[in-house]
Amino acid sequence: MSWFESFVLGLVQGLTEFLPVSSSAHLRLTAAFAHWQDPGAAFTAITQIGTEAAVLIYFRKDIARIVGAWFRSLWDRRIRGDHDATMGWLVIVGSIPIGVLGLALKDAIEGPFRDLRLIATTLVVMGVVLGIADRLAARDETGGRHRAAAQRKDLTRLDTRDGLIFGMCQAMALIPGVSRSGATISGGLLIGYTREAAARYSFLLAVPAVLASGLFELKDAGKGHPAWPQTAFATVIAFVVGYAVIAWFMRFISSKSFMPFVIYRILLGLLLFALVGAGVLAPHAGELAG
Repeated sequence: MSWFESFVLGLVQGLTEFLPVSSSAHLRLTAAFAHWQDPGAAFTAITQIGTEAAVLIYFRKDIARIVGAWFRSLWDRRIRGDHDATMGWLVIVGSIPIGVLGLALKDAIEGPFRDLRLIATTLVVMGVVLGIADRLAARDETGGRHRAAAQRKDLTRLDTRDGLIFGMCQAMALIPGVSRSGATISGGLLIGYTREAAARYSFLLAVPAVLASGLFELKDAGKGHPAWPQTAFATVIAFVVGYAVIAWFMRFISSKSFMPFVIYRILLGLLLFALVGAGVLAPHAGELAG
């Protein structure tokens, strides 16, 4: 991997990690379109450490409050019902599905799941799901902000059942093209949460899973796949760009629809189907051998 490739891939990772369009799919497609070697699942996992560092900084006050309350609740029964302490437990509960499935499906994630035909399918299907979820949320908002606030749930109403549903949605993102934020936000909207609540919990829920995955893959970073210096450079780029994207996206969802992302996902998926079908791109273009 050249330094230019690592810069471009780090930029793509930072731009797409928090948008509901799938960063893993875009890293895979960028390499395929440019006729580069697929950076691989390990590269994706490690560069996500950069974007999750952006989450840690952007939501630092929320995270510090949640972590502090959770630790205090371990020995102080009086605060176990505190919202922040409960959120700590719910983030742990919601992280279980992706942890279990990530280990169980590791070989598939690094191989068959990177087939461009599967990525095209997940781009289209999850685009439709996001569109349906977005329309349901918009329908609730037609009665005005006060009615929407009464009907839609915020994070103070998050419980174990909903935490597991969010977690299962997040686990779907193990397949490139699904999108971690897209799946969890769609799930949150479908079970009645506000856009802001679904997005905020999506970002918080991703922190332990992504950091654990990235740290797990670090052991292979010096073995050439991916190359350590270029991967570190891409991770820094992803952090800087990712922070800016979080700030923009949290403002965007407060008043805008997800439909631009829905349309983009569907069009990209259909284009990918056409390119693979016409033989312009091979389903396994650029994949690492062995």
